[in-house]
Amino acid sequence: MLIGLGLGPGDPELLTLRAVRLLSAADRVYVPGGIAQMLVAPYREATVLEFPMTGDETHIRRCLEAHADRIAREARSELVVLALIGDPNFFSTFTRLCTLIRERHPEVQYETVPGVSAITAFASVAGISLSDGFVVMDGKEQPRSRILLKVTRPKEAAAALRAEGFGGFVLVERMYMDGMRIYRGEELPETSHYLSILYARENDPDADEVVAGTMPRHPEER
Repeated sequence: MLIGLGLGPGDPELLTLRAVRLLSAADRVYVPGGIAQMLVAPYREATVLEFPMTGDETHIRRCLEAHADRIAREARSELVVLALIGDPNFFSTFTRLCTLIRERHPEVQYETVPGVSAITAFASVAGISLSDGFVVMDGKEQPRSRILLKVTRPKEAAAALRAEGFGGFVLVERMYMDGMRIYRGEELPETSHYLSILYARENDPDADEVVAGTMPRHPEER
């Protein structure tokens, strides 16, 4: 099993309790650089993998393939953690790595454990409240997905998004709480709990597949 583990924005005190537990329980821990290695160091040793910051896509692909093959060999029988700054599902190298693992080693399971993201950390440091809708971009591409919070009528919301060319719906109700439920595709309920989030993606046949996993189990449940 491979777990992409979020370490938060860089403050050691912003690691989650689950992050600390998984770092201690993992058979092997990898990190992409010095900051992540520093955050992990109080709990265990970690191996640094090179993820080059370059525009040379051929070199990036070659490094990612080597890392995917190395991690997959171990993750078939061990609990392997790749610990990254921020959140592993938010503009993360973990997404690209898992795309290659899915292609080259489809038998390997992977999941993610969230960390404090750059956006919520920024709001705290800047002293601002993100109480209105906003757009987050990385580079020049226009956003291809929508996330709606507090969705109590998901079928109605999905119909409106579908008219704008969106699909690939995922609804998470009571996230990380008792009674959590996840709905995918068109099988959405008429109503849902106030604590529900709806995800939708532009209908694009060339779009990357969502890296999705179930809520990670405790290490003792492996």
